[in-house]
Amino acid sequence: MDQLNAIRYFIKVVDTGSFTKAAKEFGVPPSSLSRRVADLEKSLGATLLKRSTRIVKLTEVGRIYYNDVQQILGQLAQSHETVKSYQTTPMGRLSISCMVGFGDKILIPLLDEFSALYPQIILDVSLSDELSTLGRDDVDIAIRGGYAPNERVLAIKLMDNEFIPVASPSYLKEYGEPTHVLELKDHVGLYYKTPSGPTPWLCKINEQWHDVSAPAIAISNNGPWLAKKACNGEGILMSTRWALESYLGSGELKELKFEHTLAITQNTKMAVYLLYQKQRYLVPKVKAAVDFLVQKLQVINN
Repeated sequence: MDQLNAIRYFIKVVDTGSFTKAAKEFGVPPSSLSRRVADLEKSLGATLLKRSTRIVKLTEVGRIYYNDVQQILGQLAQSHETVKSYQTTPMGRLSISCMVGFGDKILIPLLDEFSALYPQIILDVSLSDELSTLGRDDVDIAIRGGYAPNERVLAIKLMDNEFIPVASPSYLKEYGEPTHVLELKDHVGLYYKTPSGPTPWLCKINEQWHDVSAPAIAISNNGPWLAKKACNGEGILMSTRWALESYLGSGELKELKFEHTLAITQNTKMAVYLLYQKQRYLVPKVKAAVDFLVQKLQVINN
C-alpha cells in the first residue's frame, strides 16, 4: 500500500504541477509527500520529475511511467467499484460521451426519462465529436457514429448512420435539381466539419470512387445551423437521415435521389454505436444505462 500511495502522490503532483498543492489535496505535509515520491524514484532507479523552485515537470521516462500507472490506477478503481456496486441499486456518477448532433437531437431528450427512473444516478454528459477512449478518459458509455472500433470494447449498433443529400424547394427552383451525382459540382455545398475536416461527397461509379463535392459555401460542426441555411435555400447539405427527419417530414428540405448512392466515406458499414467496456456492464449504473438506451434507441430506429 505504501508504494500504491506513492504512485498516487506522484500522479497528483503531475496533475497539479506542485508538491504543495498535491499534499494539500491528500492532507499530508509537503515534506512527507516529497519523501514518498523520492523513495518511489529510488526504488525505480529513475528520475521521474524535474524539480525547481517554481515548477515541476516530467522527465521523458517520467512521462512513460505516468501514462502507464494512470491507466493501472483507473483499472484498479473500476475493479473496486465493480466489487462494491455489484447487485446494488444503480447510483453514482455516470459519464456519457456522445457526438454533438446525436446528443442534442436524440440522446438528451431521453435522459430526462432515465433520470426519473434512476434518481440516484448523477449524469455527467459530454457532447463532443472528438473520439474518447473508454477507461483512459474516464468514460462509462460512448455513442459514436462510424464503424465498429477495434479497441477492446463492446459495440452495440443502435441505428444506421446513412448520410443523404438534401436541398430546399426554393434552392431547387432557383438553381435546378441535379439528376446525376456529377452535376453536384455545379452547385454549392454546406459541409459538416468533423475533427478530421469537412465531410466530402463521395460516390462509386463503375467500381471507382469519385469525389463529387460541390464548392463550399459554409462549413461548420453545428448541424442545426447548416440545416437552417439549407432550409433558407443557400445550398445542398449532406447529413444523416436521423438529423434531417423533421425537416423532410415538414417539407422544408427534399432528399435528392440519384442512380449512384452518395457517401462521406468509402467504408460502407457506417452506423451509430453504443460503446462500453465489458467489465463495466457489471456495475449497476452502467447496466441500467446500457439497457435503457439500447431499448429506447433501437425502438426509435424501428
